[in-house]
Amino acid sequence: MSDEKPYVTVLLFCYNEEQALPKVIRDIRAAFQGTKYSYEILLVDDCSTDQGAAIAQELSCRVIRHASRRGAGAACKTGILSAQGTIIAMLDADGTYTASDIPKMLEYFPEFDQVNGVRTIEQGDLLLLRMPAKWLVRMFASLLVNQEIPDLQTGLKAFKKDRVVPYLWAIPDKFSYATLMTIIFLCNGHPVKYIPTQYYKRIGGLSKFHPIKDTAYVLMNICRVVMYFKPLRIFLPAALLLILGGALALLYAVGEPWIGIVLILGGLLVGRRGFSADRIAVQCRANKGKLPGLQSL
Repeated sequence: MSDEKPYVTVLLFCYNEEQALPKVIRDIRAAFQGTKYSYEILLVDDCSTDQGAAIAQELSCRVIRHASRRGAGAACKTGILSAQGTIIAMLDADGTYTASDIPKMLEYFPEFDQVNGVRTIEQGDLLLLRMPAKWLVRMFASLLVNQEIPDLQTGLKAFKKDRVVPYLWAIPDKFSYATLMTIIFLCNGHPVKYIPTQYYKRIGGLSKFHPIKDTAYVLMNICRVVMYFKPLRIFLPAALLLILGGALALLYAVGEPWIGIVLILGGLLVGRRGFSADRIAVQCRANKGKLPGLQSL
């Protein structure tokens, strides 16, 4: 058996996905059959209670198991740090994504640093709630990064390992890892490509998506990450709104004069904090993604 490292690591991470895993693994192997790419399949099991890890080992996958349940984002980070490939391709282990598109995505390297599959149709549960929530998140993120994002929350991605590792500290342990990986790359000037892909109903039960709670969590994390790398995109609009509100309050004598003065002063303070944060973000980029005083994972 060759000791040469594979070019691609196909990363799967799961919690109780034993029903879907055999099909997903077979689809991955079929996708690479006859291609020029060497690859490995790496499964990170987030302390599942089913036999998914054993099934993956029987199918000749490399398996890492968390001793306790830590979340999908934590499993993703474990997999990235453990990947042997120069390029990491990841997809959900529930059978929703098209593994045969992975070789197509690899054709765009090294020109691009990240390639994402854009779902041509939404097949998830709770569509009447899911689709407006995802549209809201996507429009908000596109506005903040000043770029159109066709599919922000896609779980089918390929990216250069050396590009993402310096930013792992910014990715949370929960489920918004895929969204934030795209935001991080765009905020830091890494070229991102999008290709169409099909999307299917998940195998083995309903989605764990909660429209209100999960949407609020994702929006909060998008703001947090943008403030790390492009803080003026958050602080400057907030400062201008406060100053404008204060000016209008003074001009039209809305309430007591102190209301307008407080709003203007608040806007100036927010703007000052934004420029200070922007200076730190510039230092962070100069330090290859690490915030001053923080260690990369």
